[in-house]
Amino acid sequence: MLPFDVIEYKERVRKVKASMEEQGLEVLLITDPANMNYVSGYDALSYYVPQGVIISTELEEPVCIVRLQDLYCATETTWMTQENVIPYPDKYLWEPKNLHVMDFIGDFLKEKGLHNKKIGLEMDAYYFTAHWYHRLEKCLPDATFIDATSLVNWVRGQKSVRELEYMQIAARIVEKTMYNAIEKIIPGVRERDVAAGVYHDLVEGTGVYGGEYPSLSPIMPAGERTAGAHFSWTTEGKYQSNQLVYMELSGCYKRYHAPLTRTIYIGEPPEKVLETTKIVVEGLNTALAAVKPGVTCEEVERAWQTTINKYGLEKESRMGYTVGLSYPPVWSEDTAYFKPGEKTVLKPNLTFHMMPGMWLDGYGVAITETIRVTETGCETITRFPRELFIK
Repeated sequence: MLPFDVIEYKERVRKVKASMEEQGLEVLLITDPANMNYVSGYDALSYYVPQGVIISTELEEPVCIVRLQDLYCATETTWMTQENVIPYPDKYLWEPKNLHVMDFIGDFLKEKGLHNKKIGLEMDAYYFTAHWYHRLEKCLPDATFIDATSLVNWVRGQKSVRELEYMQIAARIVEKTMYNAIEKIIPGVRERDVAAGVYHDLVEGTGVYGGEYPSLSPIMPAGERTAGAHFSWTTEGKYQSNQLVYMELSGCYKRYHAPLTRTIYIGEPPEKVLETTKIVVEGLNTALAAVKPGVTCEEVERAWQTTINKYGLEKESRMGYTVGLSYPPVWSEDTAYFKPGEKTVLKPNLTFHMMPGMWLDGYGVAITETIRVTETGCETITRFPRELFIK
């Protein structure tokens, strides 16, 4: 059963085609797995091999091109007619310097008379390589290639009712997971045991709704490792008294994410941790209050930065990003960010992970929320006490 009605997929394709026309594109080759999913429904663990969805202003439906071994996955998860799900044989993977999947895609475009068109490519997508580009150039010498890296990403921004429902389910999953993980963190418990519990809860889901693997491994450093933004657990480490821990997790449902971060202290927290937490929460609340339609992303970031600057702190990195539908390696949608100079204007049903983490000398504190821009302000999709948890 498709996660969305066919009419919703068709509306997505219509919006993508409209954006293509605005940018002067006649063909778009989509290779980002989240963007492929968005327009076609395709969902499988096949993104480690070349694959793609082709959208053309001259074709009514998208065309999904996948490995023959994944044909059943494609026919089961996509909405298009069977003739628009096209497999390539494994020989295109055997000697990629001699015969490549991009040759197969190029030959398809020739067959459809699309070989000499203005073709958009996701040139900076995680799964599109320089070799792929060179193969397309060689196969389609009459085409004009244009960078269309984030075209579909931007179309994905404003979420539909069903998409928001899936993010709410992902939020309930991560809330349960966070609660259970915090309960387990006590002196002597192995970090890997808490991590195992996190994975169990993320997959088990709410009881009514099962979860999926998130697009990013749980981030859960302890002690001085909290000064780093992207550590996971240690394989042999045990939690200790007077130790700081923070966890950045995300539930995932139908590939939609709702990240959440909370910080824990085992024992009596030092004053610097209490003070930093107070500043982070105040800054987060101020930034949340600044979110509303018509406001720019940089204005939201400025509200946060101005707040923490009062206390002598400064955060160089962005403090939020769009989030929703995603595949590994990240759950960010890679479009708008809460950062200086970001002129993107907020609109209802844009969704962000507001990420006001502070990584300082020897320790870090992070308390985050997934949010939705509403008609008048914003609401938090994730709902969890916004505080330092003391064990």
